[in-house]
Amino acid sequence: MPERADSVLFQPGNAAGLPLKNRIVMSAMTRGRTPGGIPGDLNVEYYAQRTGAGLLIGESSSISPGALGFHGNNPRIYSEEHAAGWKKVTDAVHARGSRMFLQLWHCGRNSHPSMMPGGVLPAGPSATPPSPEIKVRPGALPPVTPRELQLEEVGPLLDEYRNAARRAMEAGFDAVEVHAGNGYLLDQFLRDCTNKRTDAYGGSPENRSRLLFEVVEAVCEVWGESRVGVRISPNNRAGYGMYDSNPRALYECVVKGLQAIGISFLDVVEGETTQGEIAPDPFDFDELRSHFSGTYISNNGHTFDSATEAISRGHADLVSFGRPFLTNPDLVHRLLVAAPLNEMRVETYTGKGRDGYTDYPTLEDRDAR
Repeated sequence: MPERADSVLFQPGNAAGLPLKNRIVMSAMTRGRTPGGIPGDLNVEYYAQRTGAGLLIGESSSISPGALGFHGNNPRIYSEEHAAGWKKVTDAVHARGSRMFLQLWHCGRNSHPSMMPGGVLPAGPSATPPSPEIKVRPGALPPVTPRELQLEEVGPLLDEYRNAARRAMEAGFDAVEVHAGNGYLLDQFLRDCTNKRTDAYGGSPENRSRLLFEVVEAVCEVWGESRVGVRISPNNRAGYGMYDSNPRALYECVVKGLQAIGISFLDVVEGETTQGEIAPDPFDFDELRSHFSGTYISNNGHTFDSATEAISRGHADLVSFGRPFLTNPDLVHRLLVAAPLNEMRVETYTGKGRDGYTDYPTLEDRDAR
């Protein structure tokens, strides 16, 4: 038996009331390999390869045409065709004994008129432009100043989340995760660097959290609180220069509000994900965790040792791995036997076809050579 087999990482876990074969989670990661937004055979192969994880979180999926961003080749979840494509993926994951959740996504201001229906400006909480270039096909375009989301648009936006939640259910997912981190629409509403509103959705932490709570409540109407979670990233600027002047007060408000709603799990990006940037001021994630009684997923930069420690001391219930899963389809086995990891080919993080997506070798492949 491998020396690490008795680690808490390989013990059964639980998320959204569902048993998991281990406590290892594959994080949601944008890969840009879903032409037309409909998952296909290549996506099925990619996720099926990584079913060593007890739980896989499907990559960010746009909830509506107005929620699009990035390259335009990201999955979507607002039509029957999108749900049917994803159903092939969830069937393959379930056949291999893993659970799969879907991350519901709205890019907000991090988009471009070329991606929007009718060529309109993308919407954000306020008319404040994003700092970097926006990634769109065929290349990078200068950022645009978004339009401010109007009060009369909130109701239709909530309906879009409800529709996406229903489509995710049709697609066979086990639960859904509302994306409220990493610089996208709900994160933009949370932070005072991007939210300059003076109405009920701006100003105090409670007001800036209002849209997130309304979205979560709308999704819970479809799934029930026991099958809904939220991703947050309290001190991750994620390449968009995101920050808040008082993150401790803001995220205490956020987590206490989500606790009151009764969601099942919280997926927390603990720190900075953008390589090469100076990390923001330290954040007390133990204190944050103390405000939430549901399943807590710790995410970002974990190794076997740090993941084991996070669960062993009670900080986390599950630990999520991101980049290591990109390059190691058999990551769970490699962690178990303390094997080295494949190196990442950064230039193929997003792109087309198998290169840098489904062609990373497993240990079995290596030993067969």
